[in-house]
Amino acid sequence: MMNDWDVIVVGAGPAGIKAGEELAKRRLKTLVIDRKQEIGAPKRCGEGLSDRWVTVSGLKPDPTWARQYINGAILISPKGKKIVIDSEKMGRTGYIIERKMFEKFLAANAIRAGAKFLLKTNVEDLVMEDGFVKGVVANNMGDTLELRSKVVVAADGVDSRIGRMAGLNTLLPLAEMDSGFQYEMAGVDLLDPHKMELYFGKSVAPRGYVWVFPKGEDVANVGVGISGTDEKTAREYLDRWLENNKRFENASIIEVNAGGIPVTKPVDEFVGNGILLTGDAARMVNPIHGGGMGTALEAGGMLADVIKEAIEENNVSKEKLKKFQDIWMEKHGKEFANVLKVRHFFEKLNDEQLEAIADIVVKGKISPDVFVELSHGQGLGKIAKGIIKSSPSIAKLIFEFIKR
Repeated sequence: MMNDWDVIVVGAGPAGIKAGEELAKRRLKTLVIDRKQEIGAPKRCGEGLSDRWVTVSGLKPDPTWARQYINGAILISPKGKKIVIDSEKMGRTGYIIERKMFEKFLAANAIRAGAKFLLKTNVEDLVMEDGFVKGVVANNMGDTLELRSKVVVAADGVDSRIGRMAGLNTLLPLAEMDSGFQYEMAGVDLLDPHKMELYFGKSVAPRGYVWVFPKGEDVANVGVGISGTDEKTAREYLDRWLENNKRFENASIIEVNAGGIPVTKPVDEFVGNGILLTGDAARMVNPIHGGGMGTALEAGGMLADVIKEAIEENNVSKEKLKKFQDIWMEKHGKEFANVLKVRHFFEKLNDEQLEAIADIVVKGKISPDVFVELSHGQGLGKIAKGIIKSSPSIAKLIFEFIKR
């Protein structure tokens, strides 16, 4: 193992692996480090991936990881109203993937591009010189390694220890974190094997929802995301929901997953001298549905271009690397701010108000497609206009949020 690298990437999730591939493609000596002993495991993910991100990442769906084609969603209100979204007609399809296989697929591509991987390796400290990050000190299965580099990329998840070591503020208040708990189950009676199911209601999932993501004709990820400050655990909500749904009486668990989901704005600073954050470490996560895999994959090419230019100019200062944050925020910053506004609006609603919104959609006053718009920070105005006669209080609340 060499001691000197152009770039060391800490964290071998989708963000780190894709960054490693893109950096290697630009002929930079790249090392990807992860503390896990296996790429892709354990997963902390519902495993949904839009076809848009597959295309942006330059990938083609592969049956080794693209488990189930998804052409829409079914939203279920607190009282059981079903809203069917046909996203195929909008050109917004996707897949429920096998995340473990997907990450190994990505890693193989990165290795073919020239990146090296070092697993079961925990970063214990950063190498610092004159206020610049110059590498990492890591423990590789009992051996202490000092690995030097021109730039370190922190792709180590939402709490980003590496970012904190470099002096970046990556602390996330519990109120801005959702708690997720999920079972992968077989023997599931699915409403439609090609549509995601999303269940809403304060008693079902405070500040979140229950999801059923099909991975086959009778296999699905069944999970819940709730506020991280709730008195009950996510598992309690999910177990109670399953007990109350006879559709799952013949199903059984084949895998258990859990994790935290950031539902807030990106970190204030992505970069420092010789270091930058990407993926969940930078909180590149949609605040309303918690998906961050796509934007993390996309960020790989953005950061690789910036790092290559910085190294070629022998200037890896915070000011130079900030170009990455500027590019990413220019593309996604406004959208994510609007999405956060939408999430805050729906947090204010009780079940009766959620039911009123579902009712105007079921009655055809507005299209179900508005819920796809909401996931991109748009559509609140359409709901306000559709509901103003039946529920002026909700319309007024929407207009107040729009003005903010």
